[in-house]
Amino acid sequence: MNTRHIAFEQLHNFRDLGGYRTADGRTVRWGRLYRADSLGKLHRAPEDHRRFLELGVRTVIDLRYPWEIERRGRVPEQDGLAYHNLSIEHRMYDQAAIDPDVDPWRYLADRYAEVAEDGVEEIRQALDVIAAEDSGPLVFHCASGKDRTGLLAALVLILLGVSEEDAVADFALTELATERLRADHRAHRPELDRIWPSYGRAPGVVLELFLADLAAAHGSVRAYAAERLGVDGVLLGALRDRLLSE
Repeated sequence: MNTRHIAFEQLHNFRDLGGYRTADGRTVRWGRLYRADSLGKLHRAPEDHRRFLELGVRTVIDLRYPWEIERRGRVPEQDGLAYHNLSIEHRMYDQAAIDPDVDPWRYLADRYAEVAEDGVEEIRQALDVIAAEDSGPLVFHCASGKDRTGLLAALVLILLGVSEEDAVADFALTELATERLRADHRAHRPELDRIWPSYGRAPGVVLELFLADLAAAHGSVRAYAAERLGVDGVLLGALRDRLLSE
């Protein structure tokens, strides 16, 4: 039986993107594409690292800033593992310090829109890596596996032909990890005397707002991908060949 949520001690948000149905009746393959929170945590959890190795991952895309990697670490090096640091966010913000009176979901959707416009080069590179013939199994991740990871996961699923409703539902599964993510944040930043009330949250409305804005600006996700990312039929075909089963 295939499992979407893969249990680790230190990783809180590691999920398989398999099993989603596409409009043409195909299915995203299990065990080919994963999304996660920071794989730097594997250094402090030998059992987690062993579990990770059992997945046979061949490629990791790290969506964090280089300074985050220097501070928190990257996936442990191993023979046969390709590693790509593609920082898709260009305007840094600190979620723990956001004014609690701000509409949190509108705020996050606006940050995603910035990433979609600022990070076109890195997003396209990530899609190329995911579509490469020898890339899988592949994991992409950021710090919490929520925002940057959630944005890329949604783009990939929708480009594969998965419905926006299913992409939103996948995004919202991070809510199951919220409390553990918040505890991690407090442990690493004990100097904070308060935390943004919505920190670690990922309700589907955030992605719905972002997708609506993307459609208003470009017509659709696929149109955005064509116009801004240069995604053509060749790349779409490669993604679908690598990640979809009949």
